[in-house]
Amino acid sequence: MKDFYKSFVKEELDEQGRLVSFELDLKDNFNFSYDVVDELARLEPNKTAILWVSETGEEKRFTYRDLKEQSNKMANMMLAHGVKKGDFVMAVLKRHYEFWFLAYGLMKIGAVLIPATNQLMKKDYIYRFKAADVKYIVATGENDVPQHIDAALASYDGMKEKFITHGTKEGWTQLLPEMEKYSAELDRIPTQIDEPMLMYFSSGTTGYPKMVLHSYRLPAAHIITGKHWHHLDENSLHLTVSETGWAKCAWGKMFGQFIAGATTFIYDFDRFNPSALLKVIQDYKLTSFCAPPTMYRFFIKEGIENYDLSSLKYSCIAGEALNPEVFNKWYEYTGLKLMEGFGQSESAVIIGNLYGMEPKAGSMGKPTPLYKVGLVNENGEPVKQGETGEIVVYGEQGKHPGLFKEYYRNPEENKNAWRFGMYHTGDTAYMDEDGYYWYVGRTDDIIKCSGYRIGPFEIESILMEHPSVLECAITAADDPIRGKVVKATIVLTKDYKPSPELAKELQNYVKSSTAPYKYPRIVEFVDELPKTISGKIKRKEIREKDAAK
Repeated sequence: MKDFYKSFVKEELDEQGRLVSFELDLKDNFNFSYDVVDELARLEPNKTAILWVSETGEEKRFTYRDLKEQSNKMANMMLAHGVKKGDFVMAVLKRHYEFWFLAYGLMKIGAVLIPATNQLMKKDYIYRFKAADVKYIVATGENDVPQHIDAALASYDGMKEKFITHGTKEGWTQLLPEMEKYSAELDRIPTQIDEPMLMYFSSGTTGYPKMVLHSYRLPAAHIITGKHWHHLDENSLHLTVSETGWAKCAWGKMFGQFIAGATTFIYDFDRFNPSALLKVIQDYKLTSFCAPPTMYRFFIKEGIENYDLSSLKYSCIAGEALNPEVFNKWYEYTGLKLMEGFGQSESAVIIGNLYGMEPKAGSMGKPTPLYKVGLVNENGEPVKQGETGEIVVYGEQGKHPGLFKEYYRNPEENKNAWRFGMYHTGDTAYMDEDGYYWYVGRTDDIIKCSGYRIGPFEIESILMEHPSVLECAITAADDPIRGKVVKATIVLTKDYKPSPELAKELQNYVKSSTAPYKYPRIVEFVDELPKTISGKIKRKEIREKDAAK
């Protein structure tokens, strides 16, 4: 089982087991559901693939044989209900185990899965239904999700059928009882590697979400994610904290983890509770964990010294840039160094601290072997070491094995993203003398002040080290003399109150930690920061609000 994936991967490791080179060698009809899920069911039918636990403590275990059979039933049911190859099927399933049956079942018949968060409202559904011509939807009955969907369908007539689980509603088909009517046997249905398989609506901080369309190549690219970044093997019990509606689910609990032979742990919770999640890690003796920096920050404030986390052998971080303070505190308490990784809904791990690397606190790591990465200026020219540039990946649209197929129905965005023979990520960084990359910010968020180019992340990291700061955002604000100045919008911790004295203290705190020209000349205290549904700070909204003033 350990080496089965090497039939479609060429990789080279050094004597310490560190990845040196990596190349995909995929057949034209490669399909993760058939070539990985079903193959593992043949090789290790009784091994636990998924351990699912609810907030109330209910447990379900699914072997590789279970995944094969349940995905076959799902495929047969969907075919019987009229789902055709190329149809778009939306899934709003929180962290329910039914998501995996659906995802792998749709892959087998060539339908395109659109995962979506349960936080969407009526207008969000209307936009997504119309943009992608969604024909079928599978949704949880919790959190008023069916009500929002039905409200949206008053403005959309393209939906053919609605399936529901974890609840009932008139006009909806019960998913699991209906699925059980169908056979667990399925003959392989032809699919091609470059055909559409999965699509995400990106949670961009500006404008409407883009439709990020992936082909059947994507799962294999995530071998690097599961085996070499999460460092998983057949003895691992891994949890990535992500709702199924986000691309981080594909990163952390759909593809690479299974290829590595690990057991994927699914904790089906509604709202993040740091003490409850710490107890889950402790009680189930998880060996590997991945979450955004914000969650680690809450763990630290909760008091991780009160929990036995000794089962953890590896911990990773992604979703936002890592503050060195979080890295150091987690290491102090657990003895584990957080292995940061960088990528997007459009990719697998582009830059990361893979197994065997020595991470630098706050660094994204180095480019992974599947990608040829560069840092360029606005003309597509490489910048010098130490200079800030946009992170790009060299390659052709739709041809790179580790990148998305296209922005669906958006030729303008495709043209903008693929310029000068490279994919433009829209994120900026600089590279140090050891080849490590350091995140600076989105291209739109770079502040040009008094001849200087200032990235928001460095200043935010410094402010986050001050005990009064819970969250913060650095933006540019208009100034009659300097043109633009640095502004800090800050949410305080519960033990602090806004005051001119505290604002001055925070300004001096930044001055003492970095070049003086970077300190925030404006400090505004707020109750909360504007964010996207996925939790990303909407700096553009802050800038627009300031401009309106």
